[in-house]
Amino acid sequence: MFDTGPFVSLFRNFYPSTFVTLWENFDALIENGEIVSTREVFREIEGQDDDLLDWAKANKEIFTTPTAEEGAFVGSIYSVAHFQANIEQQKILKGGKNADPFVIAKAAVSGLHVVTLEKLKPNAAKVPNICQHFDVPCLSLEAFMQKEGWKF
Repeated sequence: MFDTGPFVSLFRNFYPSTFVTLWENFDALIENGEIVSTREVFREIEGQDDDLLDWAKANKEIFTTPTAEEGAFVGSIYSVAHFQANIEQQKILKGGKNADPFVIAKAAVSGLHVVTLEKLKPNAAKVPNICQHFDVPCLSLEAFMQKEGWKF
């Protein structure tokens, strides 16, 4: 279950024309249904005007619409007062996007690992902290690549 950050990092640091094998492996996981995300991540990507947005549009099927069960899990996340800090004031005031709770909810409901660039920080309301609280497995992009056995 990919958060927005890993997609951005892949496109900024691992150019498809240069890291051909990485992208062949990545595309194979998409074809097998092993890489998924959520509509809210797609909405965050829509703010980009680059190759990532073109790629996301071409792979829109991986960005699923949240289910009622996922929506209920998002409610569970925000029922923990400390995690309400995850909704940044600007996102509320300016109608911004916040995919984090939907990424975690999809992973929790579907038994998936979250892949994020965020790091676990004491007393934070970051994706890894929320995942830890709800016993949802969480990996960095590097850990994901290691788990897949990728070496380039």
